[in-house]
Amino acid sequence: MDLMALINQAEQKHELTKDELMALLNSTAINEALFAAADRVRRYYVGDEVHLRGLIEFSNICGQNCLYCGLRRDNDKIVRYQLKSEEIIELAGKAKEYGYKTVVLQSGEAGTYTMDEMIYIIRSIKALNIAITLSVGEKERQEYQAYKDAGADRYLLRIETTDKTLYHAMDPDMSWDNRRRCLEDLKQLGFEVGTGCLVGLPGQTIDSLADDILFFKEINADMLGIGPFIPNPDTPLGEKIGGGFELSLKVMALVRLLMPDVNIPATTAMESLREDGRLMALKSGANVVMPNVTEGDYRRLYALYPGKACVTDTPGHCRECITGKIKGIGRKVAIDQGFRRTRES
Repeated sequence: MDLMALINQAEQKHELTKDELMALLNSTAINEALFAAADRVRRYYVGDEVHLRGLIEFSNICGQNCLYCGLRRDNDKIVRYQLKSEEIIELAGKAKEYGYKTVVLQSGEAGTYTMDEMIYIIRSIKALNIAITLSVGEKERQEYQAYKDAGADRYLLRIETTDKTLYHAMDPDMSWDNRRRCLEDLKQLGFEVGTGCLVGLPGQTIDSLADDILFFKEINADMLGIGPFIPNPDTPLGEKIGGGFELSLKVMALVRLLMPDVNIPATTAMESLREDGRLMALKSGANVVMPNVTEGDYRRLYALYPGKACVTDTPGHCRECITGKIKGIGRKVAIDQGFRRTRES
């Protein structure tokens, strides 16, 4: 199989079969060519602007028990917290002052906030004239509808893996089919839908990673977050080997080639493995960064995995730092809210 021809095909036609994806994922000889092609497609379809989205991690309480996550229900080594509604709204106001056009409200999957409380938070932040992304887990369709009606624009719900056997091993007491149902509901309700996967989970195969990429294309996701599995010592997978940076970057680059106009974040997990991880991602197809605007100890306590980048920084420093890095690679910070815009090839 001519791998360079496959990269050229993906760059021009944005189509690859599962076998072709697997061939590219299995080879290390074409990495640089793959990253360069993804960067060219990114530049043509979404331009040189990088969209900054201010991340507010407003609660680390979670009712799920995923084996890989530090927020898992059975982790009794973590100090739990839950911000009050007014604190969340205040952080969103500060995010706007820092120049963010979008805030991402992220928490563990738990019912610690009522639907009415979430609606109040969403409406109050929407009044600031900024876009709102929610990342609060699996809900019933009527709750998603209420959030949309209140002003939420986007929703992030990572599928983590399309391998159902692996999913149910990693996420006990959860249903892959229900998670898929949530993604379908969100799309039908008019949200911009974000999803993604972990790369390097124990038992994961190249075969399933290729399936992940094709699944993202099948559901026409609007945003894709790809990050390496980083073992957390306070979880059952604490002694396992983590996911590789290069393979994570390749999955991300292939997503850009097959879905040229989607929004792809350079994830914090990338920078947790390499100091220049987010810049590498921005040079390999990514066009979004989500700096943390949560304040104080809460940044440290939202402990998904160890070594999380920037947990000791202030929101103001994060904004300055990432802006400098973006300008340093010849890119610029976007001044709009960063909705997906389709462009014909």
